[in-house]
Amino acid sequence: MDQRTGAAGSGAERRDGQRKPTALWRAQLNEAQEMTLHELERFGWELKFVRRRPFQDPVPVVFDGDRRSFAVLKLDGSLDEDPGFDIRDQASGQLATQA
Repeated sequence: MDQRTGAAGSGAERRDGQRKPTALWRAQLNEAQEMTLHELERFGWELKFVRRRPFQDPVPVVFDGDRRSFAVLKLDGSLDEDPGFDIRDQASGQLATQA
């Protein structure tokens, strides 16, 4: 409840709910993955999401600065540029290419 207006929710709270949960995704990375991500971010790469499948390790997916190609951060911190799956851009419907 917004203490200023007494309303059930404020616009700021709604916007916060729409933000990417980057902190939650980062919390799923191990130290090697975090180090690699930090280096990639220096070159414009971004952690886009973490793919979670039942009974499998989380798969962090990173995109390049142009958002045209992607790769996966493996458990040892190495970059897998051919992870074996495709990602479709929601806005354009185009497939992202593997890095």
